[in-house]
Amino acid sequence: MLCRRQHEEIKNDVLKNQTDYLYLLNPEDIDDDEELNDGEVNGNGTPQEKMLREARIKAKAKRRLRRNSSRDSTTRESVSESGEPGTDPNSPKGKLNDRKSRSGKGRGLPKKGGAGGKGVWGAAGVIYDYEEPDARDPNYDDAVQALLQELNLGKRKHEVPSLAVSLALEGKASHRELTSRLLSDLLGKVLTADDVAKAFDKMLKDLPDLILDTPEAPQVLGQFIARAVADDVLPSNFLDGYKGRVNCDHARAALDRAAVLLSMKRGVGLDNVWGVGGGQRPVKHLIREMNFILKEFLLSGELEEAEHCLRDLEVPHFHHELVYEAVIMVLESTGNTAAKMVKLLKMLWESGLVTLDQMNRGFQRVFDELPDINLDVPLVHTILEKFLDLCVQEAVITKQLRDSCPSRGRKRFVSEGDGGRVKE
Repeated sequence: MLCRRQHEEIKNDVLKNQTDYLYLLNPEDIDDDEELNDGEVNGNGTPQEKMLREARIKAKAKRRLRRNSSRDSTTRESVSESGEPGTDPNSPKGKLNDRKSRSGKGRGLPKKGGAGGKGVWGAAGVIYDYEEPDARDPNYDDAVQALLQELNLGKRKHEVPSLAVSLALEGKASHRELTSRLLSDLLGKVLTADDVAKAFDKMLKDLPDLILDTPEAPQVLGQFIARAVADDVLPSNFLDGYKGRVNCDHARAALDRAAVLLSMKRGVGLDNVWGVGGGQRPVKHLIREMNFILKEFLLSGELEEAEHCLRDLEVPHFHHELVYEAVIMVLESTGNTAAKMVKLLKMLWESGLVTLDQMNRGFQRVFDELPDINLDVPLVHTILEKFLDLCVQEAVITKQLRDSCPSRGRKRFVSEGDGGRVKE
């Protein structure tokens, strides 16, 4: 039999092993802050209690050593990366509003320089330019071309541009612009120049039916033809094949419209024949459009078409430019220009398209620039006086506006002894 001393040693060894095993399973089960009883504090506990207290102290020391070693490794890593002492992750200051990486790396700057995140527009001062679509981009959409190729239209390919233009006749100017671009993009890929020519030939024959839904179909179709010739979608001699062969008045009006536009191609260009929305265009572009309307009117003499084109510009605040350019053309040209311009201004005035303020501003701008105009046109005073008198007779302007012209010639007497007779 074992003696009592040996029995106590075996019992103490068992308790020690149980305590170590408990720590290995879950060190949190041994509370560091658990209060010792009076016997343990005074050192009067039993040997078993003393062994349990020693095991707790050892477990606590191991945990402290483990935390300190982990903290030292994090600090050394932060110092090695940034060259500065790392922030203690256990301190309240290091956790509150901390923008640094949780691993202790980084300089504390906002992500993506402040340009990232949901619902933001990007970094300040960054300008994003328009990028042309890339055919190799997986998001590139060429569905129209692919679908047309899959249809296997054969000899009926000319129906595609014919249908597209017919739908665009009833659409807005932006729709017509997109249709013109579509014809240019499909050329050489799906359509040939002969297909497009056949389509427009068919539409010229169908104008009596198209005009029932779209009264301005001849003028719009003429613009489509001119734009197609300018974009090299139609051959340059397309209009020559119709000379002396057209019996329909609507088809003749469409071809005349296209001929007038192409005759002005060098000075104006047809890349933007359909225009864009209103006053968002540059002033220089609007000035070119005004000149184009006036020159086209002088060639064709169509008042309704000039009014329609001016309305399509959607710039009522800029109509004084049309009045100004009309007067300048009268002063710089010869022939019957003055009578045509008076007729145009009278129609625009009576229709209400050009208001009294816009009419007066246009003439007043000419009055202000007369000294400079006189350098190029020596007879500007005489020409302007006749034009103003003609405008007053047609009720285009008032007598008050005519009398305000600073360039009116001074009446001269034949001689002092002629009794006040005025020189004719």
